[in-house]
Amino acid sequence: MAFSINTNIGALQAYNALAKVNAQTEKAQLRLSTLKKINSVADDTSGYNVGKQLEAQTLVQKAQLNNIASAKNFLSTAESALQQIADKLNQIKAKQIDAKDPLKDSAAIADDIRTLAKEIDSILKSTNINGTQLLASTDGSTSLSASTFDVGGSSFSVDFATSSYLDVNTLATAIGSGSGLQNSTDSTVLNYNTDTVATNVRNALLRIGNLRQTLDSREEYLTAAIANNTATISNIFDADVAMEQLNATKGQIGAQIATAMVAQMNTAPQQVLSLFR
Repeated sequence: MAFSINTNIGALQAYNALAKVNAQTEKAQLRLSTLKKINSVADDTSGYNVGKQLEAQTLVQKAQLNNIASAKNFLSTAESALQQIADKLNQIKAKQIDAKDPLKDSAAIADDIRTLAKEIDSILKSTNINGTQLLASTDGSTSLSASTFDVGGSSFSVDFATSSYLDVNTLATAIGSGSGLQNSTDSTVLNYNTDTVATNVRNALLRIGNLRQTLDSREEYLTAAIANNTATISNIFDADVAMEQLNATKGQIGAQIATAMVAQMNTAPQQVLSLFR
């Protein structure tokens, strides 16, 4: 065994081991402090890239869930209004039948029908969300733009005024303040055929049910996707606290031992002095 004083190889090796142990201990302590497994891109470049893509996707999906909530609010508001209109149309139909009783005052019944028609007209014009008209514009026209939502996949449109399956054009025209039911003569009011508009309202309500089913399905899918993405992101980024605590404790013990060994290796060359006694 050669003795070298100028270069203490053993001490250098012990020092390198100490530096390595300290680096591993610091990494474990940092992970415990942040509760994150990846604190730098260098920790796991592939995991970081995949995790950040999943985080972006999850944020988009959460926004789409919010859109679904808004779309459901639109549908619920329109459904409530259309149900009220359906009830009033039923009342109009009943009053028209009642007017055929010769003992009833047909003029008074006609006034009742006009009152119901005005209420329907008011519902059509006042049904809105945050200023967006759903069934008819405030002037009674039905040229409304569809409300479109991004709920994942294809866009989702809510359009009650112009869509063929949610057509309230006939209703708005018949009940509106122009030449419709409100201003018709008593005979026209009493003989007015409510079947067409009532059918349109029922069809609209049925379609709302179908649209709600679509939204429920999309909501279920997005909720599951977000949960799965969140679990994957956690697996990529979150630290295993128990394991990191073990690593930190092991590193601290190892650092103490390595420090002692560096001290011993630094004093080892002093043994050569015994040769000069």
